[in-house]
Amino acid sequence: MSLEEGANAIVSQLVDSGHCAYWAGGAVRDRLLGRDRTDIDVATSAKPDEVLALFPGAIHVGESFGVARVPSHDHWYEVATFRTDGVYLDGRHPEKVSYSEDPETDARRRDFTVNALFYDPLKDEVLDFVGGQSDLSEKLLRAVGNPIQRFREDRLRLLRAIRIAVQIDFSIEEETWEAIREEAPKILEISAERIRDELLRMLTQAKAGRSFRLLSEAGLMAVILPEVEALKGVKQPPAFHPEGDVFIHTMLLLDALEDPSPELGLAALLHDIGKEPTFEVADRIRFNNHDKVGAEMFETIARRIRLSNETRERVRELIAKHMCFRNIPKMRTAKRKRLFRSEIFPELLELHRLDCLASHQDTEIYEYCQEQLATTPEAELSPPKLVTGEDLIQLGLKPGPIFGQIIREVEDLQLEGRIQTREEALSFVRERSLSNEPS
Repeated sequence: MSLEEGANAIVSQLVDSGHCAYWAGGAVRDRLLGRDRTDIDVATSAKPDEVLALFPGAIHVGESFGVARVPSHDHWYEVATFRTDGVYLDGRHPEKVSYSEDPETDARRRDFTVNALFYDPLKDEVLDFVGGQSDLSEKLLRAVGNPIQRFREDRLRLLRAIRIAVQIDFSIEEETWEAIREEAPKILEISAERIRDELLRMLTQAKAGRSFRLLSEAGLMAVILPEVEALKGVKQPPAFHPEGDVFIHTMLLLDALEDPSPELGLAALLHDIGKEPTFEVADRIRFNNHDKVGAEMFETIARRIRLSNETRERVRELIAKHMCFRNIPKMRTAKRKRLFRSEIFPELLELHRLDCLASHQDTEIYEYCQEQLATTPEAELSPPKLVTGEDLIQLGLKPGPIFGQIIREVEDLQLEGRIQTREEALSFVRERSLSNEPS
């Protein structure tokens, strides 16, 4: 059964039991826009306990807000009771909620008019109490009611407004936009985790560049990511960066992102943050070691937005190594092959491609790497180990740090095609040991 049919089955059961029930929120908006839906929420006059009694297997997920997760035909749905919210005291949570049987009351406490629509699938009717259909037709994202009040109720809406506007390719209505700019300095009143999650959604959806330009124009970037805001006006050498300053370059790179992982998205956004503190003018504009400086600066950002250790380590490595490609054609074969086989290399190579497209547009090194990868067998990138520590002991060597050095030297020779067999490897070790013996 499809996602829509499962939702309709829930609505039918609620209605048959004497309750009102409709699709709600983003699913209605996306249906009217002809967009694909990955989930459907249901809003109802049924109280939470009534929902749980009607649907075996349903569980509370937001009991104080009247939200349950309900299984239906291989899908799960959030089913929420119509409600009104009390006063918001912390920029996130209302002090209390009151359940309602009136869908209009529920619509008027929601964030944006296009998210406050209901759809009755049994009658094929849209319920619109806030002018959401008109805003859909005009491609406008507008706060429900007083925008300042909406954003003070939940500061995350400042970010959601931008993410949703970009996601559905809408403009932000003028009064709503001015309210975002006014309330932007308060964004840090919400948790770092909620900010992080919205930023990652922006980075991994289409048109990430527009999202981050809007964050900057709204004054949100300067509060959340001052390191990126500081890239404005940082000049670059025109021969390599005809596009303009570092901020413009970064936004163009985000424009070129195609379904990235969160790690690649973060690296794309932050790869050049080290350019502002390393800017100098000598024979030309230079940013010496900006990759290494940027990787260190990223550690501060990672702590600020509470990235996981795994994500932090991967993004740091992408930033620290993003300039390595200029050396690839003249790298030793062993070093180049080790780079090619590294787990991070596919994302590192894509970051390099995007970096080129957002600047000089010379992709010669990218194409060289692609050709090398296509013509180098996996066995040549990761050949079988020819000697072990046990072999070295049997040859009379004393265990210690030298073992790792010898094993790496043997692998270097393998990767460069200078030895191919175990016998050749052991012969190399014997000769090496003899040449290092004191005379």
